[in-house]
Amino acid sequence: MKSLIVANWKLNPQTKREAEELFKKVKAGIKSAKNAEVVLCPPLIYSPLFKGLALGAQNCCSEEKGAFTGEISASMIKSAGLDYVIIGHSERRKYFSETDELINKKIKLAIRVGLNVILCIGETAEERDASKKTLILKSQLENDLRNISKDDMKHISIAYEPIWAIGTGNNCSVQETTTSLLFIKQTINNLYNRETADKTRILYGGSVNGENSGAYIKEAGANGLLVGGASLRADDFVKIVRSAE
Repeated sequence: MKSLIVANWKLNPQTKREAEELFKKVKAGIKSAKNAEVVLCPPLIYSPLFKGLALGAQNCCSEEKGAFTGEISASMIKSAGLDYVIIGHSERRKYFSETDELINKKIKLAIRVGLNVILCIGETAEERDASKKTLILKSQLENDLRNISKDDMKHISIAYEPIWAIGTGNNCSVQETTTSLLFIKQTINNLYNRETADKTRILYGGSVNGENSGAYIKEAGANGLLVGGASLRADDFVKIVRSAE
């Protein structure tokens, strides 16, 4: 399977001009990439400006429609021509108090309208230090994927993002990442079967840059990467994509 490289721009950049310049540089830099599937997730307001690359949303509403001021539904995202949506990012869990129950509801709505889901899971530094990592990952997977069918798993990728590594520069070691990815794969096997586990792309995210990205794919066995800060630097992001070739 192709490596899935996802750029999460978060609340950046701040102007339309900056967004267009970044997109132009990234598009030109990765045009020769053949063995990586690249998805850009800019703030939704910028997505109509971009053509020629797969796009995703950073979030979606847990409701289909109605009086929910400021929200964007999964069907709106799909009808706008986007193919992917990130669900369960640690920043959504932390700053917006999103629960596994809410995340599960979002996943079901996204799949129902034909979106591909990038489900984020990961442990805090405190949970890791208390040797609770596997308990947290298992709980998140079981609850986030509750009543998600084996067939629906074809539309879900799992992004392992240790929260203590996001935006800190303290990226997870290759050895620890390998162990975590294998545990996630085994958990999916337990929830579904080996075939589903083998076909589910499991990504790594957390202080990924052009210098360490190749090791996560070639050594740790990640099926792709979810890139935050480095995706805002065109040259660095292009280097990350090429490292997956």
